[in-house]
Amino acid sequence: MDERVREVLGGEEAWIVGGAVRDRLLDRPVLDLDVACRDPRAAAHRYARRFGGAVFRLSERHGAWRVAVEGSERTVDFTPLPDGIEEDLATRDFTLNAIAVPLEGGAPRDPHGGAGDLERGIVRVVSDTVFEDDSLRILRAVRLEDELGFAMDGHTEELLRRAAPHVTRAAGERILAELRRLSAPGYRRLDEVGVLRELGGEPHARLDAIDDADYRLVAALGQALLGLPVSNQLRRYATTLLRASAPDDGSARSIHRFRRRTEPWALHALALLGASQHAGAVEAARLQEPAEPLVRGDELGLPPGPEIGRILALIDEERAAGTISTREEALSLARELARPGADQ
Repeated sequence: MDERVREVLGGEEAWIVGGAVRDRLLDRPVLDLDVACRDPRAAAHRYARRFGGAVFRLSERHGAWRVAVEGSERTVDFTPLPDGIEEDLATRDFTLNAIAVPLEGGAPRDPHGGAGDLERGIVRVVSDTVFEDDSLRILRAVRLEDELGFAMDGHTEELLRRAAPHVTRAAGERILAELRRLSAPGYRRLDEVGVLRELGGEPHARLDAIDDADYRLVAALGQALLGLPVSNQLRRYATTLLRASAPDDGSARSIHRFRRRTEPWALHALALLGASQHAGAVEAARLQEPAEPLVRGDELGLPPGPEIGRILALIDEERAAGTISTREEALSLARELARPGADQ
């Protein structure tokens, strides 16, 4: 990807900076590029025209532009370089992200000792105003510890703990993006430094039960997650898990009722509830799920309305419990349930 950027910038002053440099030094895959150059807008549009991709402004305040590379999940960010690379690096968050390599080749610039911190496994702020300048960096510091297996130095952690109450100043979408990348130990570290409670969460005892980013969000944030700008799908998932109650027992009827309330996330709900002893019964019920219902609503001879749904649900439950198994038995039960005065 560097070759493409070189072709676009054609001898202009430009530097590869940030996470791309860090990850190369750590022998990690480099997915995205951050390029500091004199005219980010023009560079982004030239790149997109030449190699394909969608261009959009990343930051109006800072003048950064992004190209979402066509046919890939990769991105190339072009950021402004108004006062030279040294000034640019002084505005970065952590020393391990404040290393720059000339696009045309040559010695890297590392005025804050980032390479040494990479060797020692340290997350260190570039300046004491890092968290004041962008409160999302509070989450990023913990995420970098978590992803890289690093640790903040004492001064950085002290600054972070003091800044923790300001974490909610960041946009909700950006907060979610950082949280999604945390492991279970990452959430516990977030709690340890006083940040998780500022987000309204606390680490659930069964945070590790399912290795899934959405599950960890629910287990760590609980109801507070619903205050963030989550997708409709994630909202349904979280609401289902948070409202779930464990099956009364392992009977087919109890398992059916539990699945009716929690599918397709029944196993995740069991994990959060500490009721995974029923997981085998849930999986068996899934395998035995009938391909077709015994009867359909238009076969009941009832006027349209919620009563049809109630009766069909009860037929499904009795079928799951093994008390009925044929169409005739289902219709007989429907007639009984539809009688005036029948048990509701």
